Order: sequence, then structure tokens, then C-alpha cells
Amino acid sequence: MSSNVPPGGPGVPEYLDSHGGGPRQPPPPPAGGGRRTGLVAGGVISGVVLIGAGAWGAWSFFATGPQPAEALPDSTVAYVSVDLDPSGGQKIEALRTLREFPAFKDKVGLDTDDDIRERIFEEIQKSSPCDDLDYGDDIEPWLGDRMALAAVDTGGDTPTPVFVLQVSDDDAADAGLQKLEDCGGDGGDSVAWAINDGWALLGESQDTVDGIAKDAAESPLSGDDDYTTWTDETGDPGIMTAYVAPEAGQILADNLDGLLSPFGGLGADAPVTGYADALEDFQGMAATVRFDDGALEVEVAADAGSSQDALSESDRGDDVLATLPDDTAAAIGVGLADGWFGDLVDQLASSVGGDTSADELLDQLSQESGLDLPDDAETLAGDSAALAVGADFDPNSFLESGDGTGVPVGLKVQGDPDEIEKVLDKLRLQVSEGEGFFLDSDSDGDMIAIGPDEDYRQQLLDDGDLGDSDVFQNVVREAGDAAAVLFVNFDAGDDWLSSIGDQDPEIADNLEPLQGLGLSTWLDDDTSHLVLRVTTD
Repeated sequence: MSSNVPPGGPGVPEYLDSHGGGPRQPPPPPAGGGRRTGLVAGGVISGVVLIGAGAWGAWSFFATGPQPAEALPDSTVAYVSVDLDPSGGQKIEALRTLREFPAFKDKVGLDTDDDIRERIFEEIQKSSPCDDLDYGDDIEPWLGDRMALAAVDTGGDTPTPVFVLQVSDDDAADAGLQKLEDCGGDGGDSVAWAINDGWALLGESQDTVDGIAKDAAESPLSGDDDYTTWTDETGDPGIMTAYVAPEAGQILADNLDGLLSPFGGLGADAPVTGYADALEDFQGMAATVRFDDGALEVEVAADAGSSQDALSESDRGDDVLATLPDDTAAAIGVGLADGWFGDLVDQLASSVGGDTSADELLDQLSQESGLDLPDDAETLAGDSAALAVGADFDPNSFLESGDGTGVPVGLKVQGDPDEIEKVLDKLRLQVSEGEGFFLDSDSDGDMIAIGPDEDYRQQLLDDGDLGDSDVFQNVVREAGDAAAVLFVNFDAGDDWLSSIGDQDPEIADNLEPLQGLGLSTWLDDDTSHLVLRVTTD
């Protein structure tokens, strides 16, 4: 009767002889094998733990954490949030950028491990009646790092304002908010709040905040398709986020007359109707403020509306701009699609309403300007154009110059110089004697330079390399896609920006770190994008 127990004994696996023999004993382990196996296993486990800890640390460093949109309902029509504890990368970038400025170091002096909430509380406390409150005892134990101001549609004629605070301890937050309300005295407005799941909602009445909290639990703003779509369009998160829902357009349209009445209104029903129609078609927008690579960056994504008709095919905002002299102090570059002027007039006529058609409006503009519109305007602007200010520009010289000599300002256009000259001749007939020097021009190939100073016009016609300069590439990273670009080099010439503060050394010291400013706009399908970037040296 055969046994099923392997030759090596119970629990020892049976090995087959590779030569076809019967069962054989496993080879004896080498000396110290048990200890080595334990060490290897321990090393593997330690490695897994270290990798996991590193991944967790990296995720925590770059993650942004819960946001106030989780505590608001999807009926929110407008929202602005502030994050005092953004991802680790944002903290480093923010302090790296802000500490370039002496005023920040001297008067704020924050480090990465400082509690900015305490600093804000101290500043608020200086002008509040809550002298007896202690940050460490009454505020710090419960106050979180994120907050938001929102307008929520609760069914009334206008949205309801609500303030959102992140809290780390619900019970402590309730006690702390009660102390804040009590110290406000009888003269203060009463505030109601609802606290749940790490968030406090503050509003004018208990019914309101309770209802908003209930709606948020069922359908939070953070899960709304419009909110996620628009905030995703603005790229990486930062220290501030803003969102305007499509419904805001209809609300503004319904209240447009009342909103404009303090300013005298628009003076006619038709213009109000035209603007209201445009607002009703609004599809939403979002914006993000962040620090990035030593720069402050604002990115906006919005419903393009009817503007896409005039600019949808334009991505040539930097075509001429990039060829300007590399010491250009400031410039605006545009690229325009075929038929852009006619499209703009069509949009203008439809937005203001009334009985004036686009063709009639074009006729009026043609008579007043002496041009044949829209053709002359589109000829003059060419395929791409840039208005430039040279590094040696001096406002005093500009004002004192009688004929524009020595004033480094000019317009460079890529197009048909011969046809552009014909349009300039029409414009020269419209200006008074002695002022036509601003329309003087020179050309080279398909480029024409228009401006008062002959030397600067020639500099513009020379093939410059502004587009390859470090400042330009740093402040206008989206230039290749842009329909329009604004560029400012604060270091151009003899640090012209710092010279503005020559009368006040403190101002000059705080202007000195600025390197450049760039703004670019472009269209992607039906979405209009804008990025504003301010960089430091």
C-alpha cells in the first residue's frame, strides 16, 4: 500500500528528477539560508514600505486636498475660493516669488512652515471688536485652510450669498463661531451657520444654510459637469479658483436694466435687449491664479460667444511680434482672420440691437473715417501686426517732440505694402497739417513700418529676434497659438520700470525684481483662453 506522503516528509514539496527518475529529496539549503531568506524578505517589505511612503509623500506634496466646491450645491451660479494650503509645489513657488520683493520679506516675512491663517487673523483682529479672542485657543483648533464666497440659486429673484469655511473639528468650529458672533455685539448682523463633514456654511438665515447644505450633500458643485469642464480648462490648480455657471448669464440678463440704472442705463430699450440676448447665450467660465516657475499666472477659460466668428482662424498673434528688436520694451501683436472687421461690425450691430443694420453701420464708419470699410481696415492690419515701443522710449521726449524725431514707437505690419500705402494716404488726408508724421512709413518685402522716427522704422524692418529672447519665452509661453499678445519687458533699456520709483527708494527696490509681463489670448473650438503671466528675475 503506497503512501501519499512525499519522501521528504509532510509539508515538503516533491521534486522530480530532471533525468526522468523518481522522486528525489530537495537540495539542502546553503548554510545560513534561513537568515538570508529572512533578510531578503525583510528587504523587499522595507522597499515596498519605502516606495509606498514616498508615493504617499509625493501625492501629499502635490495634491490640493478637499475644496469648498464639495460643500456647495450644483445650483451655485458664482464661486471664488482661496486655498491657504495649496500643494507643496505651490507653496514653494509662492514664497520663492514673493520673497523676491523686499516689502514682503520685511513686512510679511512668511516661511513655508508659518501659519498664514494666524497672520490674517491678527490683521483682522486689529480692526474688530473681538480683542479677547485668542488665535491659539479660539481659532486654530478648528479653522481649516480653504474658504470660498459663493452665490447660490435658492429660488429667489437674486442668488443667495454664502461663505464656506473648511473646519478640522466640527464641534470646536461651532463653539468658535459662537464666540465670534458673541464678541460682535448687538450692533452686528446676525449670522447663521451649518457645519457638516469638515465644512461650515455661513449665511443670513438658518433655513438658508440648512437648505444649501442639504442640496450640497445630494448634488455637490464639485460633481457638476459645467464646473468640472470649465475648471479643467484652466489647467493646474493654484491658490485661487473662480467659476461662473451658465445660469449666471440668464440671471444677469433678467436683471440687466436694474444693474445698469445706477450708471444711467444704456438710454434705450434696444441696446439693453441686445446685451441681454448675448448674456442668455453665455455658457460659463472659470479662472485660476497660481504661482509657477518664479511667476504669478492667471489663466481664464470662457465661453467665446460670438467673438469666435472674427478670431476663430487666427493663431498669428506673434508672427510679426516675434520679429521685433530683442530690446523692445513693450508691444501688442495681433493676427486677424479673413473678414474680421466685417464680423466685428456684424457682432456690434446685433449686440446693441436697434434699427441700424451692419451695412448701415459700416456706411457710417466709412463716412466718418474716409475709408472704404471693411476692406481698408483689413488691408491696413494685414495678416499680422505689432505696435512696438522701443527700449529708449522717454515719455518727456514724446510729449516735447514736435515732429516725432527720436520717438521709438511704431507699427509693423505683414501684408501688401503698396495697398497699405493707399490706405495710409486716405488717413493722411484726415489729419491736420503737422501731425501726419505719425503716419510716415517705410517698407521691405511684405513688411511695412509706420511711425514718426525714421531710425526706429528701420529697426522694426530689420529681422529682429524678440521671439527668441528669454524674457519673451518666459512670459508668453502660448505665443504660437495666440490671436493676440501683449508683451512688456521691465528690464529693457536702463531698467525703465525701476526708474519710475527713483523718488522713493523703497518703491524702486520693490519694482526691481520684476522681469516681464505677458498676456496671450486664443480660441480653442468654442472656448476662449487667456493667460496673464508676471515674471521675476
